[in-house]
Amino acid sequence: MKIHILGICGTFMGGIALLAKESGIEVTGSDKNIYPPMSTLLASQGVDVRQDFLSENIDNDTDNIVVGNFMRRGMPVVEALLNDGADYTSGPQWLYEHILKDRWVIAVAGTHGKTTTSSILAWILEYAGMSPGFLIGGVPENFGVSARLGGSPFFVVEADEYDTAFFDKRSKFVHYHPSTLVLNNLEYDHADIFPDLEAIKTQFHHLMRIVPNKGLVVLNKEESNLDDVLDKGCWTPTETFSSEDKATTEHHQAKWQVEYLKADGRHFRVLMDGEEQGVVTWDLLGKHNISNALAAIAAARHVGVPVNHAIDALAEFKGIKRRMQLRGEVNQIRVYDDFAHHPTAIKTTLAGLRANVGDQKIIAILEPRSNTMRMGIHHDSLIDSLAVADQVFLYQPNDMDWGMDNVVNQLGANAQLYRNIDQLVTAVVTVATAGDQLLVMSNGGFGDIHNKLLESLKQ
Repeated sequence: MKIHILGICGTFMGGIALLAKESGIEVTGSDKNIYPPMSTLLASQGVDVRQDFLSENIDNDTDNIVVGNFMRRGMPVVEALLNDGADYTSGPQWLYEHILKDRWVIAVAGTHGKTTTSSILAWILEYAGMSPGFLIGGVPENFGVSARLGGSPFFVVEADEYDTAFFDKRSKFVHYHPSTLVLNNLEYDHADIFPDLEAIKTQFHHLMRIVPNKGLVVLNKEESNLDDVLDKGCWTPTETFSSEDKATTEHHQAKWQVEYLKADGRHFRVLMDGEEQGVVTWDLLGKHNISNALAAIAAARHVGVPVNHAIDALAEFKGIKRRMQLRGEVNQIRVYDDFAHHPTAIKTTLAGLRANVGDQKIIAILEPRSNTMRMGIHHDSLIDSLAVADQVFLYQPNDMDWGMDNVVNQLGANAQLYRNIDQLVTAVVTVATAGDQLLVMSNGGFGDIHNKLLESLKQ
C-alpha cells in the first residue's frame, strides 16, 4: 500500500506518516512549510517529503491520499483529487481505521498541556514495561520520535479539538474512541472555526458520549468549564485532580492532590484520597506541569501502573522538544524555546520560569502565530500574560489582522515591537547580559530565531 499525506509536516500528520511507515506502508507527503523538528524527524525515518501542495507531487501509484485539515476547497490539489475521483480520507479517520481500532486508547484532551501530559503518560507506561504506542504533537526526548506503533494494546494519543478536514467538520478527537480520557482544561481557542466557548463545550460533550462506562475520565477539578461539559452528560466514572497546594487550601477536594516542596514545581508530594503516595523530583517547571503529572499518574493507574512506579518514572522524564527546551547558553545567557501561543500558556510558562530563576531578568520574545492570536481574539489577556517578564519583544507578522502597538503601549517602556526578525534579534542581543533568561514563544519556526540569537550572542 502507498499513501500520500497532504500537510505532512504538521505534528499530527507527521505522526501519521511515522505510524504508516512503521506499519510497512510506503509514504510520501507534501507541505508548504517544512521546518524542524518534524522535517528532520521525517527525514531520519526515510519519509519522502516534497515541497508545496502540487498534484505532481502525488505519484500515480498512490492508493490513498490522507488530507490534512489545512487543506481547503479552491486549492488546486484539492480540486484535482476531487475531480479525479481519488481515494482520500482524513488523518483522524485513517488513524482510527488502521491503528486504533483494536487498541486500548488513552486520549489526552484540553486547551493546554496535551503534548506534555501525553508524553509523560507514554513514558510512565514505557517505564513500567508496557511498550505503549503513541501519537503526540511534539517530540518527547525520552523517545526521540512523535509516534510509534508500540508492542502492547495500549495507545496514547494527543486528542485535539480542532476540526478534522474540509469534508469533516467534527473535532479530531471524536474519531479516537478512548477507553481512558484525560480532560486537562477548557478555554476559548481556535476562533477561526469555533464561534464561542459553548461550541467547543459541545464538541467535548460529543467526546464524552463515546467513552464507555467501563472506562475512566480524569479531569481537572479547578476547571469550571469542564463541569459544564459533565453537566451535559457523563456515563463514565470520573477521577479529579488539582494542582492547588493542599497545604494552603482545602477548596479543591479532588481525588488527586499535591503538597509543594519547592515553589517552582520541581519537587512535590502526591496524594490520593488524602493519603501520600510518594514524592516527585523532576526537571519540569510550574504549576501547569504538576497538573499534567497528576493527570498522567491517574490515567496510568487506570491501565495498571502502580502509583509509586509512575512517580519513579517522572524522575527520569526528559521533557519535550519546544516545551521550555533549553536551546543553548552563551556567556551565561540562556535561550529557551517554548510552544506557548495562548495567553494562559504564556502566563503559566513565564510563571514557572520566574519561580525557578528568582529575580534574574526574563526577556520574553513572542510571535503571535496561531490563528486565534492573529485574529486579535486574545488581545486584552495577552497584556496580562506577559506581565511577569522584565522585558518583552513582540514580532508582528505581515499577515496579522490587527496591530500590536496598543499591547506594547500598555506594557510600557520595557516592551518593543518589531516587524523584522533580524532587527529583533539585534535588539535582544544588545540588551541581554549574563544571567538573563531569553524565552522564545511561538508555535511555528519563527524564522529560526533561536539559532540566530545564539549565533549573535557568540559574536
